[in-house]
Amino acid sequence: MSVSHSSRLNKGVREQYMKLPQGGKVQVTYVWIDGTGEGVRCKTRTLDQEPKTIDEIPEWNFDGSSTYQAEGSNSDMYLVPVQMFRDPFCLDPNKLVMCEVLKYNRKSAETNLRHTCKKIMEMVTDHRPWFGMEQEYTLLGINGHPYGWPENGFPGPQGPYYCGVGADKVYGRDIVEAHYKACLYAGIKICGTNAEVMPSQWEFQVGPCEGIDMGDHLWMARFILHRVCEDFGVVATLDPKPMTGNWNGAGCHTNYSTESMRVEGGLKHIEDAIEKLGKRHNYHICVYDPRGGKDNSRRLTGQHETSSIHEFSAGVANRGASIRIPRQVGQEGYGYFEDRRPAANCDPYAVTEALVRTTILNETGSETKDY
Repeated sequence: MSVSHSSRLNKGVREQYMKLPQGGKVQVTYVWIDGTGEGVRCKTRTLDQEPKTIDEIPEWNFDGSSTYQAEGSNSDMYLVPVQMFRDPFCLDPNKLVMCEVLKYNRKSAETNLRHTCKKIMEMVTDHRPWFGMEQEYTLLGINGHPYGWPENGFPGPQGPYYCGVGADKVYGRDIVEAHYKACLYAGIKICGTNAEVMPSQWEFQVGPCEGIDMGDHLWMARFILHRVCEDFGVVATLDPKPMTGNWNGAGCHTNYSTESMRVEGGLKHIEDAIEKLGKRHNYHICVYDPRGGKDNSRRLTGQHETSSIHEFSAGVANRGASIRIPRQVGQEGYGYFEDRRPAANCDPYAVTEALVRTTILNETGSETKDY
C-alpha cells in the first residue's frame, strides 16, 4: 500500500516521550482555515496553566504569506480563539482551539467566513436553528490513488460497499474508528459514521448543533480526521468527485430545522422554507462549494444519488432531489429537512449562514444583505 514515510516511524518510541509529565504546563494547538478556504493549518504553544474558558487563551499570530493569506511585506495575521476542545493526540490537559483569522488591520481574512456567520446566527437565536452535517470523504494512498483499490485497475461495481463489512468490501476502518473515538474525546458532537457507496469512501455525521457551533465542530472534526490520517500514512480528500466515471461523488448533506419546524404542524414551516430555497437555487449553488459551484458541477449531475445542478427539486425520501424530506417527517408532520446540494469541501459556516438568510431572514436574489 502507498503510505507515507512518517507513518512507518516507530510509534512505540514516540509513546515513551508522550508519557513524560509536563510539569504543570499545557500545550494548546491553534487551528485555522488557510487561504484556500479548504485547508486547515495548526501550530502549538505552551501555557502556564490549563485554560478553563476560551477567554483564557491568548490571541496569537502567524505568517500569512505562507498560507496564501498575505504578502511577505505585510504577512503577520492574528489568530483569535473562538472554540476550545480537548486534545485527543496529546491528551488532557492539552487543548485544540478553533480560531478566526484577522488581517493586519483587524478585519476578517477573506476565508474567515465564521465572522459573518456568527453575526447572522446571533440575529436568529429565537428561532433556534439546528444543523446536522454529513461529511463524506475518500481515503487516498500517498500516491493519490484510492486506498485499497487495485494498483492498476478498479474494484467491482458499486453495490456491496455501502455500510459494508468485510475485508473485500471496506478499506481503512481503523482510521474511521480512531477518528470517531478522537472526536468523542475532543468533545466534538459527532453522532455517527458509515462506509459509503464508493469503496474507500466514508462518512461521519456531526450534530445536532445550534447556530455557529455547527461550523466550529465540523471544522475541528475535519482537522482531527486529517491528523488521524497522518498517523496512518494516508490522505483524506474532500473532493466532491474524486473519481470520474460510474462512481458516487462526495457531499456534505445538511440537515436543518428551526424550532417551529420541530413541533406539531412543523411540516408547513418546512414546506415554506423549501419554497424560499427553490427561488434562490443559484445563490445556494454558488455558496455550496469553495469555487462558486464549479466543484459541484462535477458531482451534481442528476446521477449517483444527486439532483442536477441546473434544477431545484424536493421530495419525500427522494435522494435524487435537491431537498429531501425524510419519510418519518412526512408521516409525523414535523421535524427537519435535508439539503443534499452542499459539496464535501463546502465551508459549513457559509452553508449554515445561507440557509438562515434564505429561510428565516427571507432574503432573495443573488446578493446578501449587510445588517
